Amino acid sequence: MSGHSKWATIRHKKGAADAKRGQMFTKLIKEITVAARMGGGDQGANPRLRAAVLAAKAVNMPKDNIDRAIKKGTGELEGVSYEEILYEGYGPGGAAVMVESLTDNKNRTVAEVRHLFAKCGGSLAENGCVAFMFQKKGYCVIAKTAVEEDRLMEVALEAGAEDVREDEEGFEVITAPADFEAVKVAIETAGIACGQSEITMLPANYVSLAGKEAEQMLRLMESLEDCDDVQKVYTNADIPEDMAE
Repeated sequence: MSGHSKWATIRHKKGAADAKRGQMFTKLIKEITVAARMGGGDQGANPRLRAAVLAAKAVNMPKDNIDRAIKKGTGELEGVSYEEILYEGYGPGGAAVMVESLTDNKNRTVAEVRHLFAKCGGSLAENGCVAFMFQKKGYCVIAKTAVEEDRLMEVALEAGAEDVREDEEGFEVITAPADFEAVKVAIETAGIACGQSEITMLPANYVSLAGKEAEQMLRLMESLEDCDDVQKVYTNADIPEDMAE
């Protein structure tokens, strides 16, 4: 898609394999726990917690799991204390990479993240080296078959979206993080099906990769996402779709 991290689109198209469902639940439980610890257990007053619970429900996480994670965050149940750490680095071909992690052992996590970068032709760098290349935004993908462009623009912009973009595959709706939920609800209430939708980091520009560099970048992104301590990974790498497949 034209305006979004190509890796995120590739990841979404691949879908979540059953073998990784447990890992997905683990990452979401961590996010729910930290969100509840930082902002309280009331979803109405805690946007981060509300977004995490919606993501958990989207992958059919049982309600009991969600409730336990919230209670661990608020201290009603005993739980592990996680620390948020953002890692920045460069992948093959100089593509920027950002790694969000939640860990109970930062020494273990930084060692593993550094190893994965080096193994796949990249390098971990200092904080601030690539963060300025990204902006935190709400993001929704709408298939062209789901709605006419004028109708989508009317609904999305009225609900507070910043932009609606079009490419060969569909439409992208971009929002401020605080407006993401309201815009998504407005789109769905209008009977328009949302595909990929999340709060993410959008790069300002892209680095095109091909051949060996593209292969190494795909390996790096997959390896980082498979790391238990890593929550999300973002890049400005533009990888040919046929190679990704």
